[in-house]
Amino acid sequence: MIEVLFGESEAGSMKAAKSTVITGRVDGPTSVWTAGKKRPPEREHCGWIEGTAQEVLCLAFLLDIGDIREEVGSEYRRRLICSMYGQGQWGTDRKMEAELMKLCDDYSTHMERLQAYLEEGEPIRVWYSDAPYSRCGFYQLCASLRRYQNEVRVVRLPEYRVRSDHSIVSYKNWGEVAAEEFAGFLDCEKVLTTEEIRMYAMAWSVLQEDNSPLRAVVNGKLTGVPEDFYDFLIWKRLTSEPIKEARLIGDILGKDQISVGDWWYAKRIEHFIRTGKIKVVEDLEKRYARMICLA
Repeated sequence: MIEVLFGESEAGSMKAAKSTVITGRVDGPTSVWTAGKKRPPEREHCGWIEGTAQEVLCLAFLLDIGDIREEVGSEYRRRLICSMYGQGQWGTDRKMEAELMKLCDDYSTHMERLQAYLEEGEPIRVWYSDAPYSRCGFYQLCASLRRYQNEVRVVRLPEYRVRSDHSIVSYKNWGEVAAEEFAGFLDCEKVLTTEEIRMYAMAWSVLQEDNSPLRAVVNGKLTGVPEDFYDFLIWKRLTSEPIKEARLIGDILGKDQISVGDWWYAKRIEHFIRTGKIKVVEDLEKRYARMICLA
């Protein structure tokens, strides 16, 4: 089964799940067995994730940001991804810059591999969540799937899961799910109908026509929003008292878990420094280490 995910971290966990462990759940906590061992008799009807890491495709194109009328594999999208991830937060690192460029190329390669799998008639399974980047990736993928007749299965991340000890665990995106836990979500799997694919593809067309600077999930609906949409989270915590930039961003990520990356807040902070709304009290090459406050 070809697995499709929209984030680097979650794709890495899925690769680990398919290449190093076999997992399942039967009316109880998730259990883990070493790949290749015989399935225990009492686990005959478990949900299993089998295969290899080569069957995992990562389409982490950050489609909740920027111009979406451009093709996902365009030079524009490649440069945008590199600019988001490579803002010099921890100083200049040429090796890191080269790795970022390769990462962007890998996403395009994964898209090409997906098209090849689809043309060969392979079924695919898409893991998506309500995180803006994931919903955007899923909608855009549906726009591409209209040309094919392949079986498409989807696993939408539920808001929470009740564990065997009756505790509740909530999730915001697949990046929060450990490799050995993925198979426990296979009970959420469903086959996507042709009508559903068409519906999500139409939703993507509407977003492309709007082409706002950002896309966010508002009251459950994916919609275009202005570039300053998340700025209130910065202003809510930044005062005239100097604070390390990393601490400010960490507080936002910890208390407002909306699946927006640290690099987005770093980009906006840099914008406000240039426009004079935020003051750098102590400047350092490693931007996250510098001290900032309200101007």
